[in-house]
Amino acid sequence: MMHTVLDTDLRFGVVFAGSDGASDVGCVGEVVKHERLADDRFFLICKGQERFRVARIVRNKPYLVAAVQWLEDRPPAETPAPGEDAEALAVEVEALMRDVIRIANRLNGKPEKEVGDLRRGLFPTPFSFYVGNTFEGAPREQQALLELEDTAARLRRERDTLRNTLNYLTAASAVKDVFPSSPSSG
Repeated sequence: MMHTVLDTDLRFGVVFAGSDGASDVGCVGEVVKHERLADDRFFLICKGQERFRVARIVRNKPYLVAAVQWLEDRPPAETPAPGEDAEALAVEVEALMRDVIRIANRLNGKPEKEVGDLRRGLFPTPFSFYVGNTFEGAPREQQALLELEDTAARLRRERDTLRNTLNYLTAASAVKDVFPSSPSSG
């Protein structure tokens, strides 16, 4: 498959596959940089692109090929409550991310420094995908975020996850303050 991808447009579909099978929703990965190894494996750097839903499998061998439907976020069905629109949620999520980063750095013994602009001028929709990408090590949560077709709903879920993370890190920080680790005696 990689030979075909590298010889054509450098894009391929990626779907999450767990113990209960493959998801119907995935995203396009674009190869940004690659290095072919001597044993014909590759080191790849890929960038996520647009989302899709698998409509049907077209071919199974030598690798899966599917017909897909492209997914776009839909506008909310009803007018959001004050502070629940995508822009307000993006501002809140960015603030929570700053706090999580600050406390995580403190817990890991890194110097506390001001966390800069995490949104980098991104509108709420691309920012929501950026945030989801930071949830490394939680592939099922990332998949759930990918499947949401409403930016505000995605940001609300990210806000809730970040609040839980912040609560956990705050508690861990308090424990660390009360019971600082002592150098082991030899």
